Amino acid sequence: MNTDPDTLAAFRQEVSAWLEDNIPEDPGFLLPLTFMEVGTDEQLAFLVAWQRKVYEAGYLGMSWPQEYGGRGMPKVYQDIVDEELANHKAPIIFNTIGLGWAGPLILEMGTEAEKQKYIKGILTAEDIWCQGFSEPDHGSDLGNAQTRAVRDGDEYVINGSKIWTTHGPYGKYMILLARTNPEAKSKYAGLSFFLSPMQAPGITTSPIQKITGEYGFAQTFFDDARIPAECLMGEEGEGWKLAMRTLEYERSVEGGQATSYCLTSISSDDLIETCRSIQRDGKPLLEDPVVQDQLVQFILEEKNLQLNNTRGKLPDLCTDYPLSLMLSGKLEATELCRRMRQYAVSLQGAKGGLYIHDNDALDGAIWQHGYFNNFSATIGGGTSQVQTNIIAEHALGLPK
Repeated sequence: MNTDPDTLAAFRQEVSAWLEDNIPEDPGFLLPLTFMEVGTDEQLAFLVAWQRKVYEAGYLGMSWPQEYGGRGMPKVYQDIVDEELANHKAPIIFNTIGLGWAGPLILEMGTEAEKQKYIKGILTAEDIWCQGFSEPDHGSDLGNAQTRAVRDGDEYVINGSKIWTTHGPYGKYMILLARTNPEAKSKYAGLSFFLSPMQAPGITTSPIQKITGEYGFAQTFFDDARIPAECLMGEEGEGWKLAMRTLEYERSVEGGQATSYCLTSISSDDLIETCRSIQRDGKPLLEDPVVQDQLVQFILEEKNLQLNNTRGKLPDLCTDYPLSLMLSGKLEATELCRRMRQYAVSLQGAKGGLYIHDNDALDGAIWQHGYFNNFSATIGGGTSQVQTNIIAEHALGLPK
């Protein structure tokens, strides 16, 4: 399809007009700011219906192949849709683990049967996906996963536990990393990767209440759970390779996601408006020169992230450290959001202690809500500390 500027501008207008007519009204209950906060059946039903509506309009998975439910168009069209979703502050597209991680992995490395079985359901939200990587006793040491998968005829028997399972109670499928060979020459060689059903007997989930009060995470238990042997993706022992590729999609090091709109953006523009509404000594806080200086710093960092994203797609501008920009994007973005939201809360003084259900909270307590939830972003997908080590070792070549 044509990607000349006039065609893309017309498409942007089309998307904007559709959103103005179709963004649902306030449902009367708290909507998640990120895909990691879906904790009630009413939130789930609302977001499933919204994702399906966006998909049926042709605005989801636009660059995915037509034979699996996508539209087979250049990625720039999906980029425009995502930008307009953000501009219109639309509800999030929540099925992120399917749309952003499992789906691209299956399209790249899956069999034809796997593509036919899984991709369309990811796009329509008929099939919700969750991730079974982290374990209670091993933190960020993913290579030391101990959940066992033992082959028994045409099935694998799974025993163990996974933690921080986003969408676990609602998931139909899980991307699961499990140990099939505890005697392998290295801990990495003993791991295998499964596209596991969640409704199998022996698989249960227990929701985890977060500091925000909601239940966006869960712990998943496998007690002699039996799943079909065909759920194995690739070969036994290839789990580490597939998990690392999945993390590249999760951290946006690689493209191919059906959408990137999985969280509600709270930007420096929103912080500026908040500073207009806060009064100090009878004047808007925005007139304080110290506050102005900090706002400029946030604006510069935001612009830097945007420019780095563009620069990272131009190899000639990344010759010194080719991987540095893509590897650092997740770290820089999540830490910027954390500091910006923390700053917004601190500006509110005593009112910063008010929270979501308090009618006196500023801006509906969106800054408090966002600040608490941002910790899941600085931990999930690799903690900020782990990300810093990755950049040091793999981008800058520093010793371990």
